[in-house]
Amino acid sequence: MHVLAALHSNETSPAGTSQRVAYSGAVLGWFLSAGVYIAARWANAEMPPWTLCFWRLTLACALLLPFVRHHFPVMLHLLRSRPIELLVVAGIGLTLCQGLLYTALHFTDATTAGIIMALSPVMTMILARLILGETLSGWQGVGAVLSLLGMIVIVAHGDLAALVRLQVNPGELLIFVSALSWALYTVLLRRLKFDVERLPLLVLLLGAGAIVAAPLYGLELIWDERSALDGKGLLALAYVAGPGGAFMYYLYNRSVDTLGASRAGMLLYLQAAFVALLAFLLLGESLHGYHVAGAAIIVCGLLIANMIRSTPNAASGRTSG
Repeated sequence: MHVLAALHSNETSPAGTSQRVAYSGAVLGWFLSAGVYIAARWANAEMPPWTLCFWRLTLACALLLPFVRHHFPVMLHLLRSRPIELLVVAGIGLTLCQGLLYTALHFTDATTAGIIMALSPVMTMILARLILGETLSGWQGVGAVLSLLGMIVIVAHGDLAALVRLQVNPGELLIFVSALSWALYTVLLRRLKFDVERLPLLVLLLGAGAIVAAPLYGLELIWDERSALDGKGLLALAYVAGPGGAFMYYLYNRSVDTLGASRAGMLLYLQAAFVALLAFLLLGESLHGYHVAGAAIIVCGLLIANMIRSTPNAASGRTSG
């Protein structure tokens, strides 16, 4: 799961750091993130979703704390001055987003989840237009429509008539809401402009997300016998909190420092490919024709939305209105 607080930051490119190393770190980070889908799907029979969400956020926060110890005074000031905002943003982007995804993986496969989650950048553009008033060009609109069409192809399993009959997997709808939650989280980060560096802010948000998840975890302790996290659950949690959590966040933030948020964030699309590959190798999932068709449409939409620039006349027309 790409839980990264860096996407709202300005572009930076400090000297002395190899871009090759940065790209390698970013690719490895997305590969480790893809493994979270596999772990959650693999252990879903023994691991309830909100328990996994709570412990992943808590342990990842604890593992990253030593790396931000020099920022403790600034973090404490932000925590005291804006606690509600931190809880709301973290609750939407970390708790709700992850919990819904893990719940969805009880109903659908990891391959489908990875592809649908790739819609989040397009959703971010749309929400940024609605909430922040950011310009959405004609080509970005075309790309957004194409990407959503690709998602519909996947959700309908290539049978669009199934949508009319409302024969849709509920897990895939939950993944869509999860992606929407992540997009809203990204836009809220831009709007609220927390004046803290990326990694310390991420640690604060992980802790706040764990606080929001705690009541849901408590309910699972009472009602769900799987909350003991035995066997596969413990192994999956060890992965999603460590390599797929704290280490992945650290790698991504380092890559953003060198490449800038836009270039590092564009590598997000590798995650869907990694999820499909790992799901095939480790879970025995099949890649169906509707996966390929839907993913191809989504990729075309993303390329149109991100690569094609507006003409100067169009840009000037937007500012004159």
